[in-house]
Amino acid sequence: MPYDFRSDTVTKPSAPMRKRMAEAEVGDDVYRDDPTVNRLEERAAELMGKEAALFAPSGTQTNLLAILTHCGRGDEYIVGQDGHSYKYEGGGAAIFGSIVPQPIEFEPDGTLDLSRVQAKIKPRDIHFARTRLLCLENTNWGRVLPMEYLAQVSEFAKMNRLSTHLDGARIFNAAVKLKLPAVRIAQYFDTVSFCLSKGLGAPVGSLLCGKKEFIEEARRWRKVLGGGMRQAGILAAAGLYALEHNIERLEEDHANAAFLTEQLKGMPELEVLPYSGITNMVFAYLRKGTPEGLASFLNEREILITVRNPLRLVTHLDVDRKAVRALVDGIKDYLASL
Repeated sequence: MPYDFRSDTVTKPSAPMRKRMAEAEVGDDVYRDDPTVNRLEERAAELMGKEAALFAPSGTQTNLLAILTHCGRGDEYIVGQDGHSYKYEGGGAAIFGSIVPQPIEFEPDGTLDLSRVQAKIKPRDIHFARTRLLCLENTNWGRVLPMEYLAQVSEFAKMNRLSTHLDGARIFNAAVKLKLPAVRIAQYFDTVSFCLSKGLGAPVGSLLCGKKEFIEEARRWRKVLGGGMRQAGILAAAGLYALEHNIERLEEDHANAAFLTEQLKGMPELEVLPYSGITNMVFAYLRKGTPEGLASFLNEREILITVRNPLRLVTHLDVDRKAVRALVDGIKDYLASL
């Protein structure tokens, strides 16, 4: 099996996880009859400190459900220019909800400057879209948002009558890095979504968490978007297993990313970006060669990377320290071959 550093979405379910899936008690989730989905939603809400949660196929859908539920037609949400819910989710809020995005450049630490956010909030005037929602992302390109900043965001949003949503696809990476329970991060947001299918190793699924009334409305939107699943307990069982077994071990992924970062810093042909190795992502510009050439070279050694510059190398439960060393050796050999 190749070593795959393209993303933490590429993980395969382990044998114990597959066993749990095979034995899952199921029902029709659209009728709310699937006991395993119900348990997963209850557990997710508990972990995030919210009243309720909703299981959906993907993080793209949970983010979209949040925006559609927070905002109405002609409303606006403020989001990072490179935020996943703006840049990498196909413009879903605009397509399905006629909701206007207001992107703002991220600061070097992955935050949004609240003075710049303030300047983008529209006056209550018939000429403007109505600014309703502020969206953040944690982790953001592997960066962990500071807790004091999150507290400031919460107060800022209340003062400006904005709802808040956290794209917490990798919130558990942030929590493990901070050595805090995820609920401490989630407390500052009205709604939070997180993925089971990234570092937690489940094959499918994300959760949207918030107040009970909000989640009921989001459940309707899930149906409208085609996200209502039937005997989804087979998938939910994998999610429950992931939450039970794969949170604390994220620290191993962070250690492997930190090791990779230090190894790459020793190569003058690379410019390693300063936020590499904070959690499970490493970023580096190639000063010599091309991403296409490197990917082809590594592919011959059964090592997979995404073709991009800067490189984005992601550690996860299916790549151990041996795999990281193989990647380092491969990159060294490619650069030496030029």
